[in-house]
Amino acid sequence: MALHDPETAPLDPAMAQRVRAAAQREWTVDYRAPAGEPSLVPPDSVQWKVFRNMIAMGVGGVAAVLLEFADARIRSGVWDHSVYPVDPIGRSRRTGLAAMVGVYGPESMARKVIAGVTRMHAKVGGTTPSGRAYKALEPELLNWVHATAAFGFMKAYHTFVRPLSDADQTRFFEEGAPIAALYGVTHAAASEADFMAMMEALLPDFEPHPINTEFLDIIASGKAAPGTPKFLHRALARGAVSILPPVVRERLELGAEWDLTARDRAALKIAGRLADTWRDTTSPAWHAAERLGLPGSFAWLPSERQQRILAQRQA
Repeated sequence: MALHDPETAPLDPAMAQRVRAAAQREWTVDYRAPAGEPSLVPPDSVQWKVFRNMIAMGVGGVAAVLLEFADARIRSGVWDHSVYPVDPIGRSRRTGLAAMVGVYGPESMARKVIAGVTRMHAKVGGTTPSGRAYKALEPELLNWVHATAAFGFMKAYHTFVRPLSDADQTRFFEEGAPIAALYGVTHAAASEADFMAMMEALLPDFEPHPINTEFLDIIASGKAAPGTPKFLHRALARGAVSILPPVVRERLELGAEWDLTARDRAALKIAGRLADTWRDTTSPAWHAAERLGLPGSFAWLPSERQQRILAQRQA
């Protein structure tokens, strides 16, 4: 089965209803309330800096999907039990929302959203085309899905926005542990080395599949954000492929057409740096800081200034 393109063929009524129902289940999150309620991740974290950058989130999110779909059990689970085949962009948007809530949302809302996602995943199970049984809540799969997101977002920010020190890269992984635990993760990757060890254990089962290139084609087409120049979408797709561990790219058979060009790299770095300086007053990062009684720009401030502000609050 191929990914459905709504521009070339309408959905059948039953599937269209499933897409509408999925959209209606999207959470509405007010990151500004309740006043004073902490998030699962502290405001002076590396994650608060990384997750506010849409280039890092875009590149990293696509890379995470490719890493997940390398395993037939995850690919089959998403394909057979969600609207992803007909609405990959909407499905990805809802996944991104859950990630944002985990980092910036008030803890009570984050717990509610994560519990809802877990209840849906509890219903997911089946058999891959090769006959291998799977359940979405298998610890091995939960651990890998969480690890791919952490690796993708961190690596994208480090590569295309601003280099992170070794300590901050490890800190980024460690900061996700409270969120991972709520999802039922039994072993959260605590570093890139930890991620690579997890990948090596799963690597024998990784395989290519047409879904991967179809997904990349959709990203490169610009349909996810029609107002953005198409060349930037192509760069985003190639950037995601470029940060995959080389052995994974080889297993997925993502050929030279996905090589990152010098122009692609320059475009992503320029866009990434611009995104990093844009203090979006409507963003989850801004609203979450205000909820905590901090300046809305807190996530954009240098670490030293963040620490001074936090120290003054505690004095």
